[in-house]
Amino acid sequence: MAKVTYVQPDGTSRTCVNFEGMTLMQLAVGNLVDGIDALCGGMMQCATCHCYIADEWLDRVGSAPDDERTMLEAIDGVDIRPNSRLSCQVQLGEELDGLVVHIPAEQPGI
Repeated sequence: MAKVTYVQPDGTSRTCVNFEGMTLMQLAVGNLVDGIDALCGGMMQCATCHCYIADEWLDRVGSAPDDERTMLEAIDGVDIRPNSRLSCQVQLGEELDGLVVHIPAEQPGI
């Protein structure tokens, strides 16, 4: 198991414990983390699980692959950054123990 801290736009944070095999989105939804809406249920179709990986974790988590980057770039009205990821596409494991994720102020279509 690994701990993940979700930081809200106002700076408040919440740390959740994941089980092996979960995605960052599943952990957030299962713990009712505000700002991760996941309307498509993790199928990479809505981008309402968009998040920012803390800079110090980006090397371990990795940048968005081409198909995910295409989805992110298609989002209107949302601040997409180099550390933007769809949380449904980030698999959690022991190597990400301590991961810090920032929730954007706005999600697409919400």
